[in-house]
Amino acid sequence: MTAHSNNWTTADRITVEQAALDDASIDAWVMAHPRSTPFHRPAWVRAVAEGTGQTPLMLVARDASGKIVGLLPLTLIRSLLFGRALVSTGFSVDGGILTDDPAVADALATACWALAERHGCTTAELRGGMLPDLGWSVKNDTYLNFSKPLAADDAAQLAAVPRKHRAELRKGLDNGLTVEIGRSEKLRALHYSLYARSVHRLGTPVFPRTLFDKTLDAMGNDADIILISNNNDPVTATLSLYHNGTCMPYWQGSSDAARALRSNEVAYFHLMNHARNRGCHTFDFGRSKVGTGPAAWKKSWGWEGVPLSYAVRSAEGQDARDVNPLSPQYRRKVELWKKLPLGIANLLGPHIARGLG
Repeated sequence: MTAHSNNWTTADRITVEQAALDDASIDAWVMAHPRSTPFHRPAWVRAVAEGTGQTPLMLVARDASGKIVGLLPLTLIRSLLFGRALVSTGFSVDGGILTDDPAVADALATACWALAERHGCTTAELRGGMLPDLGWSVKNDTYLNFSKPLAADDAAQLAAVPRKHRAELRKGLDNGLTVEIGRSEKLRALHYSLYARSVHRLGTPVFPRTLFDKTLDAMGNDADIILISNNNDPVTATLSLYHNGTCMPYWQGSSDAARALRSNEVAYFHLMNHARNRGCHTFDFGRSKVGTGPAAWKKSWGWEGVPLSYAVRSAEGQDARDVNPLSPQYRRKVELWKKLPLGIANLLGPHIARGLG
């Protein structure tokens, strides 16, 4: 392989190439694969790039006949604060190597690390998928994922919630909250406002609004927003992704009034029913860090967490990039960020957050 080759050929006659994101055959292959996620789709990779200013890459493995046998979407993350990393995929919880063949997975992982070195990255991250062995460290003790089949109808969905949490949900349903679902400019603006407030309370910088807009635009009918309001006052909003029968609430925000109103409970319950009505069979609550309140909250709905496995590789003599806000090194920064006025946090946050990935 030359220093700037975009193709890698293995002994098994598997060719790995950098592919164009506008190749419709790639999206068709992803949609047909039973273990694919929305984060494998070229539309997601493009949206992340356009919404954050980072660089999209797509590795595709083909057999001797030219048939696609594996895929690895990538985002090249550049940050003055956090350095450079090659991530599969950026701003996602999944999107790692997609293949049925361990040999293909090794070929894609090798090509990924070659790209990381070429671009001066000290870290490469593979989130989920088939994980490589040699040269990579596998971590499965940080995150849990919560996914479960939807019930047969609205009544069954309510009955499936454990008794204690069902009582909280009923209180929310009795509060007369209103529900809107769609992709309008109004919903986009309200969702971003609520999301920005939520991450500020957590002490983390907010992503650029363009990331949310580009995601909605790129995913089309496979993404929408649910908004819960109390007397015309927005209290909870969630941007969800839909993929091959699975609904994934992904970016959620809420006001200070949400807990007392149980509007988060109302939002997720209505979203479950909305997802079923549009043909979904599975509700993926997404990932939460082990031992945190969000993980316990999802379990109280009747969802059990399954460990997520990620693979990380770092350059010799270098520590792997760490952007986990729960890490000890960030605790003081998180507390300081919480004290910033919301307006200043929203002004500065996107410039920092676009480098987190």
